[in-house]
Amino acid sequence: MKQVLLIAGRIALLALMTAVPCLAANSAVLRNGFSILYQRSQTLGTTTRLFIDGDQASFVDIPTAEIDHFESVPDVPSVSSNPQPVAVAAPRPFDLNQTVADASGTYRLDPDLVTSVIRAESGFNVRALSPKGAQGLMQLMPQTASELGVQNAFDPQANVEAGTRYLRALLERYNFDLVKALAAYNAGPQRVEQYNGVPPYYETKAYVARIVRDFNKKKLAAKTGSAQTTRRSSTTKLTSTNHAVAKPPVAAQTAQN
Repeated sequence: MKQVLLIAGRIALLALMTAVPCLAANSAVLRNGFSILYQRSQTLGTTTRLFIDGDQASFVDIPTAEIDHFESVPDVPSVSSNPQPVAVAAPRPFDLNQTVADASGTYRLDPDLVTSVIRAESGFNVRALSPKGAQGLMQLMPQTASELGVQNAFDPQANVEAGTRYLRALLERYNFDLVKALAAYNAGPQRVEQYNGVPPYYETKAYVARIVRDFNKKKLAAKTGSAQTTRRSSTTKLTSTNHAVAKPPVAAQTAQN
């Protein structure tokens, strides 16, 4: 019982000692569940001496039988008596619209097309994973991601950049035939070349049709909105002109009366 109390007292002393700056690279795990950080150990008969600091002035003696095992731990940075606040940059929130705009501008593609591909591929799910292993927003296969230099396909910015670059390469490969490029994005270029066009797969045909339909819908909506804006602008100008023409006769008539 006295031995247990002695060990507990030593551990309490260690807690005070470890509050001062120290660097420890090892941990002695005791049978009672406590652990002690130390830099160097020395066996003295049935006792193990654990040196706490680098100058070996501080140590504690523990019965070797009470030590269950030793572990290697990362170095602990010394504790400053007057710590200074460290400015940590907050992670930038992911902006899909801006990322698509940047990638589309770099590879000279319509951002609406890239967005339509993302919608069809992942439904805007950054963590999307297909049964075949395609990953992320633009569903990059591991081999394709590796060829494009993407280390983490679930990084949305890297995924969109690489997927847009790949789509641009496919468009150039097929002389900017959008249907063939989309079919190759889905089924692979080898299948498009094998069938000299869209492969006879229901999934690929539906995929191409879905993207083309969504893309055309966006373009039509943008065109309609632009036309409505132009009509409203013309109506405003016409109304202002009519008022300007109507005022002089009224003023003249009043003067004559």
